[in-house]
Amino acid sequence: MNIGSYLKKHTEALVKDVGIEQACKLTGKSKATLGRYYADSDEHSSRYIPVDAVVALEAAASFPHVTCALAELRGSTLSHDARRPNARNGGVNSDVIALSQRFGMLMAEYHQSIEDGVISVNEAKRLLKETVALQQVLIDMKLHLETDTTKPV
Repeated sequence: MNIGSYLKKHTEALVKDVGIEQACKLTGKSKATLGRYYADSDEHSSRYIPVDAVVALEAAASFPHVTCALAELRGSTLSHDARRPNARNGGVNSDVIALSQRFGMLMAEYHQSIEDGVISVNEAKRLLKETVALQQVLIDMKLHLETDTTKPV
């Protein structure tokens, strides 16, 4: 597999997802420049979209095309969460409350699942769903803490 071609195809999908006009506004790049980032021609083979442009476009896109492509190239997978929780207010204090609530829901689900001494496939799926939700709260909390540490005091 040609990694460059793979990334360029996902870059093109990202730009088309957002729309070329909107992509130009979000990145401050011209149509021609954006086109070069996903052009297959040899003269543009070493040109790739900058990371800050990917972040801006993926915030407006329906799917994180380039980020998922990078993860796949690394052998990793990502779980896409369309709810966009990082835009909300409340910060770390709200995250701690959400963390407590999610942990309580996980424990309640576990207690119900283990009652008969066996965790069925459906019960395991529900536990997995609660575990992923708990993980998302921790990710939100991590992002809020990172944001708080970069603010001037």
